[in-house]
Formats: sequence, structure tokens, C-alpha cells
Amino acid sequence: MQVFIQQIINGLTIGSFYALVAMGYTMVYGVMKLINFAHGDLFTLGSYIGYTILVLGAGWVTSAFGVWGGVIIAILGAMVGIGFAGLLLERVAYKPVYKAGRLPLVVSALGASIFISNGIMAAWGPRFQAYPQAGTPIGHVTLFGDIRITVLKLVTILVSLALMALIYYVIEKTLFGAAVRATALDRDTAILMGIDFRKIIRFVFFVGPALGALAGVFIGLNYSRIIFNMGWGYGLKAFTASILGGIGNIPGAMIGGILLGLAEALFEGYVSGAWKNVFVFLILIIILIFKPTGIIGEKVAEKV
Repeated sequence: MQVFIQQIINGLTIGSFYALVAMGYTMVYGVMKLINFAHGDLFTLGSYIGYTILVLGAGWVTSAFGVWGGVIIAILGAMVGIGFAGLLLERVAYKPVYKAGRLPLVVSALGASIFISNGIMAAWGPRFQAYPQAGTPIGHVTLFGDIRITVLKLVTILVSLALMALIYYVIEKTLFGAAVRATALDRDTAILMGIDFRKIIRFVFFVGPALGALAGVFIGLNYSRIIFNMGWGYGLKAFTASILGGIGNIPGAMIGGILLGLAEALFEGYVSGAWKNVFVFLILIIILIFKPTGIIGEKVAEKV
């Protein structure tokens, strides 16, 4: 039982990363019908920005605000920086080719992905970088009497779930969220109804990458090491989570990410870590065979 609960905690942690990144994928796809292949690289860039803030301010930030103060500053800096990077990406790589069709957008996204990945490698180098130990919180808490979990891992899960709940509330329960959903269902009709389409685009291209940046910093803090091309693996898993839950659907991205993380952790704990990726994608294939729209399914406009 102890091993099972520990793997559940590990799965929730990994699933939180996948869910945060998947929400960025699904928000952009829902509004633009675009698979933003550069999203995983923005997530990596966010991790490196957090790393840089902690390295440069490891001394005075920690002494002035404490370890958690430094972590909060790194997270906020990464989220804001990558949010604006997402806006710049949309303006430079996507906006000029909107009218050219979906295929040029996909090619532009792939080009942007390669550019960002190589830019990270040029700026920080091709080797692994380690998050500074002085800026990483330590300590454990005990759950259920004998289950030990790091404070950082617990904070990662709680903050991720809280932010996912907040985004869900904004999208599903507010007037602005209704505008986002209306744009996703039928862009032309939404524009005719007076919805500011550019405002919706700015929202999804800022918030989506910002959530990915949060996941990137948390990954650096939890696993210590980051590398310039890690966005490919995490981005692919997050994209898989989006499809698993129902791409274009915010709750689907959350559920898909958490389920994917749990499945991966349980398989690694009880079967083999070497075959976990095979197991994960086997689940995806089975889901797509029997329910191609995902667990929840993509929301589509009804013809009346």
C-alpha cells in the first residue's frame, strides 16, 4: 500500500506537469485550430528563465525573501516572460500566415520550435544545467502516518491543481470565458456578435505559454536538471494528454494530463520504467480506436 500511494503521488506530480502544458496546447487549438508545436520549447525556455533568475539571485534574493521568496520570484518571472514570448511568437510566426491556411501555420510552428530550441542551446549551452541547491526548498511532510513526501512536490501538486481550477472557472463560468468558448465553437459568428477576436488570441497565447513556464520551473525544482531539448519529450506527452482528454477541451486537458501521469507512474513502479512510454502510447492508441474524440471530446458547434 505504501508503494502504491507513493506512486500515486509521483503520478499526480508528473500529471500536473503534463496537464499544465496540455492546457496551453488545447487553448490554442480550441481557438485557432492550430497545433502549436513551439509550445514545448516555450515551456523549456520558461524553465531556463527560472533557472537564470535563481542563479543570478541565489544570494540576495534568498537572504532578502527566503528560499520560497526566491522560488516565487523565479516562477512569476518565468510566467510573465514566457507569456510575452508567446505573444511575440503569435505576432511574428503565426499572424503573417493566418490567411495562407493551416499547413503553412504548421510549418511556421515547426520552424519556430527549431528556432527557440537552438536559441536556448546557443544561450545556455548543450549540456544539462542544474537548478541551484541554495534556491531549492527542502523538507518533507508525512502523510497517512508513514508516507513521506517532499514539501516541494506537495506544493507543486497543490499549486498546479489550484491554477487549473482557476483557469477552468475563468473559461467555464465567466463572461470572458463564454467569449473564448464561443470563438472556439464558431469564430466567424463570434466576430459578428461583437467579440474581439484579437483579444481572445492574446489571452490564449499569453496564458497558455505562461502555464507551460510554471511547469518548466517546477520540473527544474523537482528534478534539478534541465536541458535545451527537453521540450520535445514533455511537449509530446502533453500533446498526447490533450488528445487523450479531448483536444480543444480545457477539462479534457486537465483530466488527460493527470491520467497520463498516473498511468506512467504506476506502470514504472510495478512493471518497468524502460517500457513506460510504450505503455502510455498504447493507451492512447486504444483510446483513439474506441473513442477518437478523447475521454471528454472536443466541443463542436451544433448545426440547427
